[in-house]
Amino acid sequence: MTVLAADPATLCRDVPWSRARELAYTAPTPLPARRVPLSRAAGLTLAEDLCARHPLPAFDTAAMDGYAVAGPGPWRLSAGAVRAGAVEGHRELVEGEAVEISTGALVPCGAEAVLPLEHAVRAGAAVHGPVPAFGKHIRRAGEDALAGTCLAPAGTRAAPALLGLAAACGHDMLPVRPRPRVRILVSGDELIRSGRPAPGQVRDALGPLLPPLVHTLGGEVTDVHAVPDHPAGALATAVLSRSDDTDVIVVTGSTSVGATDQLRRLPADHGARWVVDTVAVRPGHPQLLAQLPDHRWIVGLPGNPYAALAAAHTLLAPLLAGLTGRSLPALPRIPLTGAVRPVPGRTRLVPVTWDGVTARALGGHGSAFLHGAALADALAAVPPEWRPGEPVPLILPGA
Repeated sequence: MTVLAADPATLCRDVPWSRARELAYTAPTPLPARRVPLSRAAGLTLAEDLCARHPLPAFDTAAMDGYAVAGPGPWRLSAGAVRAGAVEGHRELVEGEAVEISTGALVPCGAEAVLPLEHAVRAGAAVHGPVPAFGKHIRRAGEDALAGTCLAPAGTRAAPALLGLAAACGHDMLPVRPRPRVRILVSGDELIRSGRPAPGQVRDALGPLLPPLVHTLGGEVTDVHAVPDHPAGALATAVLSRSDDTDVIVVTGSTSVGATDQLRRLPADHGARWVVDTVAVRPGHPQLLAQLPDHRWIVGLPGNPYAALAAAHTLLAPLLAGLTGRSLPALPRIPLTGAVRPVPGRTRLVPVTWDGVTARALGGHGSAFLHGAALADALAAVPPEWRPGEPVPLILPGA
């Protein structure tokens, strides 16, 4: 195979942390849209604006159980009643008339307001009560939204409330971006997948950690595969395999420059386009992002568990957001307290608790230790120039 040199214009080493997020987000083109039923759209991202297909509500609607009234009272009670779901409306009311009506029913023409049941006194064929203000307890057609109103822009995640809104607007199908398909390759001869590790062995923490994280970030894991460090070339074989329609390949470990670290050589050997080659962050400096000629993305995460988690929030999260057409989440800036030592020239990611006002740094965040992250509400991105008490960006779950 011909070896293609990396393009110097796109080769980005030791990228500042915030810039690395931006590069990972802007690098991909959103995945092609597809139309799916509402029942299959949950968690996916709108590919087009969601617009009302008809006015909301579609007709003048009673907002209370009671009596639709015309003019001042007392009112003559018209025969019958207007119930929710009735296709044919009641005849037009004339001044001095009332008709019993249910919440959600079509308000008859001529009705000026609805007198709530608890305010009404019925005496034979007459209804007495205080005269309600004009339009009281009537929801007018189009009051919530006119036909054609944009209710949610493209890029919005289809949460349960949005699905209900889409149904109320008259939609049965939605144009959405699918979840990017993610294959996870966990490399390392020292890793075991069950039981207690013997001397020289390490229990794999990333195999259980990454699939739910990918799902939370909007992706779909197709496979979690263990890849040995030996023989040489095993990782390249696993990466280049086209056994499925993977969009993203996540590789843990093999991102450094050691004798068994195979990933860093692979993009250059196979003509990949580099986007990020190391990030000025601690932990997680030796992370990378590149695109293969077949358009699949490679995200390289360090092998140490907390470093891999930090790197996933740096490159994988914004990449998945870009592929699904969502906006890059804005990170709230919150005052940070606790024992944190900034790193000259690098952003430091530390687990924190957050009470809604102040973030407090937790311990237990060595690059291989997940204790702090397991108890944290968020990760704080501490810049090199930070001073105690100053605000820092927070990476919240799912961001």
